[in-house]
Amino acid sequence: MKSFADLYARAAERKGGPEALDALISRPKSAAALRKIPDDRWLSAMTKSVFQAGFNWKVVENKWPGAEEAFLGFDPQRIAGWSDDDLDLLMKDTRIIRQWRKLKATRHNAQFLVDLAQEHGSAARFFADYPSTDFVGLLAAMKQRGAWLGGTTAQYFLRGMGRDSFILSRDVVAALRRERVIEREPKSNAALQDVQLAFNAWLEDGGNSLTRISRVLAMTVES
Repeated sequence: MKSFADLYARAAERKGGPEALDALISRPKSAAALRKIPDDRWLSAMTKSVFQAGFNWKVVENKWPGAEEAFLGFDPQRIAGWSDDDLDLLMKDTRIIRQWRKLKATRHNAQFLVDLAQEHGSAARFFADYPSTDFVGLLAAMKQRGAWLGGTTAQYFLRGMGRDSFILSRDVVAALRRERVIEREPKSNAALQDVQLAFNAWLEDGGNSLTRISRVLAMTVES
């Protein structure tokens, strides 16, 4: 497994130098900034990621202002209390993408966020304070307690919110295989732990954040 400095140098060479590379890498928000994000914004972004899973992202993006109206601003307390009849009404609402299972997932995830708020003071605190050195633990909790939050859905959701994260995209997985961290796409808990250990090692080696390491890894791969 190469050092982070070697990976960074390879990515910088491909992207036109360190300055050009750094311009392509977003910085995660601080825990303090994440804690200030209202829980309705977490539910909105989570729901958008769920609807984008296996669907055309641009279509979802274009319809999202209407979804904000249809879901009444994504207040978790309110949506968690919706009945099946309420969801049936939404199935007739042309402002949204009408998929029954994903509508039910939205209600389930609203309750998930309500539960987190009761446990941690706000759902935002849960996401903000979870240690980056156990990011796979955060993903596992979301998959277990949420709905439709497996695979890369939760990863894209967290990245979109500015939470420090890695995304196991095709290029990142290819880089991890090249570095002999994993042998194939990491789906088992053991393989995900191997990924986490590698990222933790790169963190200690100057990688600064999971986000930065993940992006650098992706940009070392020939597309």
